[in-house]
Amino acid sequence: MAGGVKLERVAINFTLKDHIYDALRSAILEMDIYEPDADLRLDERKIADQLGVSRTPIREALARLEQDGFVEIQPRKGVFVRRKALDEVLEMVVVWAALESMAARLAVERATDAEFRALRRFALKACEDGEGARLAEYSDKNIAFHQRILELSKCALLLSTANDLFMHMHAVRRRAMGEGDRMRRSVVDHMNIIEALESRDADLASRLVREHTLRLHDHIRRTWLKLEELGRRAGAPEGGNMEPMRAG
Repeated sequence: MAGGVKLERVAINFTLKDHIYDALRSAILEMDIYEPDADLRLDERKIADQLGVSRTPIREALARLEQDGFVEIQPRKGVFVRRKALDEVLEMVVVWAALESMAARLAVERATDAEFRALRRFALKACEDGEGARLAEYSDKNIAFHQRILELSKCALLLSTANDLFMHMHAVRRRAMGEGDRMRRSVVDHMNIIEALESRDADLASRLVREHTLRLHDHIRRTWLKLEELGRRAGAPEGGNMEPMRAG
């Protein structure tokens, strides 16, 4: 399996199909699928050996993962983790901005002062840890910050909708965090967002969250498209979702 992902053998008391699906999805979410040299091919035999199960439930889980947009099954070629095309990524970021912006507005109305103080402590700890941490570690904390804002909205449907989208956004945010000065800028934005939440300014909190995420949108559109164009000029192969993302 790609990226050195390790899977644990399945215990017999699990619901087999659901557990295999969850295990494979979690493993995919931990992959850096937007790295240019990422190995996106999934080997059914190796997965079955790692999990200690037959290939039949593996195939059932992979079919479900394909329906959910995580993998692509190519006849006579194999199963590949699916990268989103650039236009799909940009649309996901726009929808995420809308959801989190509303979450911030609701959080101003529904979250307690203690919950905002906890959010501030979390952000400060992430900032302190980030000074000596690996980029991947800070990226995970950055992702958790945005998830906490959604949780503070106390709107179950909004949270579940965002979580479904977020599973496809995880690798995108991880890659983007390592480009340019986004890590430094992220810290500044997070503290400004917390200030607006604590002051119970719904309009400002909503706007800051939206602008923060739309900066990610602009960064991806500008930077990733440029990288794709350079790759094509250098003779990089094209075709499908298995190669670097393309616009359109």
